[in-house]
Amino acid sequence: MSPPDLLDSSYYGPLFRLLADMDADITGLYAEAGIEGVRTRFVGPMIELSRSGPLTIKEIAERRAVSHSAMSQTVAAMRQAGWVESAEDSDGRKRPVRLTARAREVVPFLQAEWRATEATVLALDAELPYPLMRAVADLQAALRTRSFAQRLRDHL
Repeated sequence: MSPPDLLDSSYYGPLFRLLADMDADITGLYAEAGIEGVRTRFVGPMIELSRSGPLTIKEIAERRAVSHSAMSQTVAAMRQAGWVESAEDSDGRKRPVRLTARAREVVPFLQAEWRATEATVLALDAELPYPLMRAVADLQAALRTRSFAQRLRDHL
C-alpha cells in the first residue's frame, strides 16, 4: 500500500482553524457590543493610533511588527471602513493617518477586549501540558538552525 498523498493533507490546518475560530469569537464580541465593521486585524493598529497617533503606515508597521505591505493593506481597509483618515503633515512628505471620531469612540472597548483576549490566551496556555507559545519558540529555534526555505528545498 502506498503512503498517503500529501496533497490530501494540511498538517497545520487544525491550528489555522483554531485561530480562525478564536478570531470569530472576538468578532462576535464586537457584534454584541454593537460595533460593526471592525476586523480583528484593525484592533492593534487602532490601539497604536489611539496611543501614539497620528502615525505613518511605516511607523504602524514597525510598532506592530508586520510588513509595510501588510499594514498598507490593513490601513486601506480601515480607511474604507471609516476607522482612519489622513492627518495633516507639516513637511508634506509623510502621509500619516489618524483615527476618525467614530474610531475614537470604540477604542476603549477594543482596549478592554485586547486585554481580555491576552488574559484569556495566557490562562488557556497555562492549562496545557506544553504551552503553545513554548512550541512556537521551539519551532523558531529549529528554524534558526536550518530555515524553512531550506527545508522546503530539501523536500523538493
